[in-house]
Amino acid sequence: MTPTRIWTPSRVVVTRSASELSHTAEILRRCEAAGVSDIDVLSGDRLTGLRGESERETYAIAKKTLAVVVAPPSVLRPQPIPPSADWRIDLAKGCPAHCQYCYLAGSLSGPPVTRVFANLDEVLAGIGTHAGRGSITSGTAERGHEGTTFELSCYTDPLGIEHVTGSLAEAITRVGAGEYGDGVSVRFTTKFDDVADLVALDHRRRTRVRLSVNADDIAHRFEGGTARMPARIDALRRLAQAGYRVGLTIAPIMPIPGWREQYARLLADVADAVSDVDDLDLTAEIITHRFTASSKDVLLSWYPGTKLEMDEDLRTVKRTKFGGAKYVYPRETMSEMKSWFTRELDAVLPQAHLLYWT
Repeated sequence: MTPTRIWTPSRVVVTRSASELSHTAEILRRCEAAGVSDIDVLSGDRLTGLRGESERETYAIAKKTLAVVVAPPSVLRPQPIPPSADWRIDLAKGCPAHCQYCYLAGSLSGPPVTRVFANLDEVLAGIGTHAGRGSITSGTAERGHEGTTFELSCYTDPLGIEHVTGSLAEAITRVGAGEYGDGVSVRFTTKFDDVADLVALDHRRRTRVRLSVNADDIAHRFEGGTARMPARIDALRRLAQAGYRVGLTIAPIMPIPGWREQYARLLADVADAVSDVDDLDLTAEIITHRFTASSKDVLLSWYPGTKLEMDEDLRTVKRTKFGGAKYVYPRETMSEMKSWFTRELDAVLPQAHLLYWT
C-alpha cells in the first residue's frame, strides 16, 4: 500500500539558540532533502512572521511552518499523564494534521505552528531521571511489565513530522538500546502510516505504537491531512509484524448515525489485519469526544464551516481537577457506548487489552 502523502513544511524557521545545536543540523538536512528551500535562521529566539490578517489566514500560515526551537526548562520536566502513561515527554508541540476536533485547540498559545525541539538530548534525559518512578504503569500489577512509560504524543503526532525531524527514531533507538535503563518504554499515537523507517529500527519491544482509528464517516469528514483508515490499519499490521508492541487509540468516538455498524466494521478490519501476527501485544484505549468553551471558539475560527457537533445543550458538564469544564456526552449515551464497545472488543478482538475508557 502506497504511504499517504507526507506533510512537508513550506517554510522552516530556526531560532538563534536552536541553530547552535547538533540536532538542528539533522533537521535541516532532512528538510533540504524533502525539498524545503525557505529556511530562515532568526537573529533571536522569538518566532515572527506567523500571523496573517485573520485567524483563518494565521492558521494557514502556521500549518505550513515548522519552527525549530529550544525546549524551555518547563518542558524538560516530565509531567504525569494519566491514564496513558507515567510521564509525558515532548519531542515537539503542534501537529500538521487538520482534525476539526483537534485536542490541541485552546491548550497551546499563539498560532498553531509545529515547534520541534532541537535540544533533543535534554528532552530525552527526563526518561533517565524518571525511570522507576510513576503510578500508572511503574510497579502496578496490571501494567508493570511495560516498565516506566513515557508518552511522546501528548502535544504532537511525532510520526507526522518524523521525516523532517528524526526525533522519533532517535528516541526509539536510544530506549531500545537501554540508554536510560532496561525498565523503561516509550509510546505514541499517530494518524499517519509512513512506518517504513520505524520497522527497520532496533526497538527491542520497548516502544508501543498506537494507531488512532475511528469510524469511516468521522475520519473522512473531520481528520484532514491524515492517512485514511485502511492505510492506518495496514501500518498497525506492519509494525506488529516488526515486533513492536502496538495499540488502538479509538478516538474520539461519537454516536453518529450508524455508529455501531461503522465501529463494528472497524474492529473487524483490525482483527483481520492482525489475525496471523505472531506474539501480538495489542492494547486499546477508547476516548469519547469532548470539548471546552475555549477549544470550541478556537476550532470555529479555524474551521468555520465544520459540521462537528459542539452543542452545549446536548452535553453534560464535567469539571476537571483544575476547576475547568468539559462538555461530554450525557450519562446514558456514555453508558450505552461503553457497554457496546466493551462487548464488541471482547468478541471481535479478544487479544486486545482495554487499558481505559474515558
